[in-house]
Amino acid sequence: MDVPLPHLDRPFDYLVPEALDADARPGVRVKVRFAGQLVDGWLLERAESSEHPKLAYLEKVVSPVPVLSPEVARLARAVADRYAGSLADVLRLAVPPRHARAEKAVTAADAPPSAGAGAGADADADADADAGADAGARAGGPAEVDPRGWRDYPAGPALLRALTDGKPARAVWSALPGEDWADRYADAVAATVAGGRGAVVVVADARDLDRLDAALTAVLGAGRHVRLTAADGPARRYQAFLTARTGEVDVVVGTRAAMFAPVRRLGLVAIWDDGDDLHAEPRAPYPHARDVLLTRAQLGDVAALVGGYARTAEAQLLVETGWAREVVADRAVVRARTPAMAPTGDDPQLARDPGAASARLPSLAWTTARDALRADLPVLVQVPRRGYVPSVACADCRAPARCPHCAGPLALPSAQGTPACRWCGRVAAAYACPECGGRRLRASVTGARRTAEELGRAFPGVPVRTSGREEVLAGVPGGAGLVIATPGAEPVAEGGYGAVLLLDSWALLTRADLRAGEEALRRWMAAAALARPGTAGGRVVVVADGALAPVQALLRWDSAWFAARELAERRELGFPPAVRMASVTGVAEAVADLLAGARLPGDAEVLGPVPAEEGRERMLVRVPRSRAAAMAEALHAAAGQRSARKAADPVRLQVDPLTLF
Repeated sequence: MDVPLPHLDRPFDYLVPEALDADARPGVRVKVRFAGQLVDGWLLERAESSEHPKLAYLEKVVSPVPVLSPEVARLARAVADRYAGSLADVLRLAVPPRHARAEKAVTAADAPPSAGAGAGADADADADADAGADAGARAGGPAEVDPRGWRDYPAGPALLRALTDGKPARAVWSALPGEDWADRYADAVAATVAGGRGAVVVVADARDLDRLDAALTAVLGAGRHVRLTAADGPARRYQAFLTARTGEVDVVVGTRAAMFAPVRRLGLVAIWDDGDDLHAEPRAPYPHARDVLLTRAQLGDVAALVGGYARTAEAQLLVETGWAREVVADRAVVRARTPAMAPTGDDPQLARDPGAASARLPSLAWTTARDALRADLPVLVQVPRRGYVPSVACADCRAPARCPHCAGPLALPSAQGTPACRWCGRVAAAYACPECGGRRLRASVTGARRTAEELGRAFPGVPVRTSGREEVLAGVPGGAGLVIATPGAEPVAEGGYGAVLLLDSWALLTRADLRAGEEALRRWMAAAALARPGTAGGRVVVVADGALAPVQALLRWDSAWFAARELAERRELGFPPAVRMASVTGVAEAVADLLAGARLPGDAEVLGPVPAEEGRERMLVRVPRSRAAAMAEALHAAAGQRSARKAADPVRLQVDPLTLF
């Protein structure tokens, strides 16, 4: 039933009246009477008998179209269990809201064949498999996929062959600078389709989806795939969902709304740029698209591809545990494809430009931009988006401002306010920078629009474009020009950028976040990948100290090294993904009540509390990865006990939250 109460998270038996016998198939939407109210639900299975002696009747079959496939139902249950959530909450994410007009566009011939009144989910699954095989035979596909696009990666051609052969290959791909990732993903999908199987590919945003959509159309042809995203509106989203559910297409691409797409004979699940926080669902139980797809690959024994310019610690864990194999280029190829990179904060640069440590646009960055513009090449300038910095820094040397009591990040409540710690709440009225002794703090970041004005005055006559919150550009021409972009909104330049300037690096690196370094490197590599190779005049300047680990990884284009380093440090400190953690957020009494009723594993650690939003607090539960299922089950059961008692204060449960503090 579509009731999000934890203590009702189980199937219920109902009698099927004779009038609804033909339409009441596994997977259809239904309405049932529960506690005197008419509620929505999904019919999971038909059975001949029930252990319960007295049953109510099914009230209504909302639609005879079985929108919930057995494979997605199993996946939804596994995701709910992993994230200590309810099946109803996951199904609400997996199956789009019904749109009657879109449903009428699906003909009766397109619907899966009836499994019969007494058949169960297994019969429906067999029918799905048979229909999927027929669909694959009808659709056909390229007899052989050209592996030349993957030739720069020694394991790339073997990956394509495995996909064509239907093998469950699992790969973590580190893309080269200048790589057209959408074309490479299209090659992987085409290889899967050539083997008679389907694919699901998830990207972070609409701009990436447009690139992948165009690449797949070029390789597979028009009408061979659908895009599934909430941004397309209820009607188009539901029609795309039904098109995939009825087996008309074998390939579904989209944003995180596509991670549960019902593709028949699934052979590949893939995600691009898994470190993007847009992949995390903001609604309970807060699943991450990467984890949902990997769970799907494990349950269905299908291939998986996790790709990006940068590598996350979670992807590195897949490699180190042997679950996936890394697909990387040889170092000689990396050096040939990488633009010339330089930091502004290393000793040689400081010797030539002593003000580089505190200047927002050091001389090296300025001369690099000037030389590129003189060569009639575009210049990309990346600046952090507004509101991206939750901490402050010394106004003189840019050193992060930390609490002298607990080393937590300081914050300024207002421009003239007294700094206070975000962790312990103590006021640091007499703060002095431990690096230079300065007492002035700064928390403002110059945004893209102000930067465009400043650089426009510095380079008169040069066209200046901005790409960010108001308007995100897909591409820019290849001539001389300045492009000021926020992270994630960098447009592609025709022929590549002659120079890429990464400004305000301290704003990314000093965030009070476990993933600050990883996120900074991901943002930098995404921008640097748009530059020309060094042999063609491409240069990248990062305004940061060259001794920092993320900067070193950028200079060498070696995110695998940084991911391995991050994972090793998190193992030592006991942070995800080396361990599994859950956060419990609410008023203090409610949090204490839930944890007191939870039968946590004996090796579980309860950490906190730490302040949360609006007077709430957050407690963290940490367990070894082998005990993750027991932790989730205990927390979900405790939440069920509270909902059964009708406890007044809600508590938010989140497993593996993106933000711990």
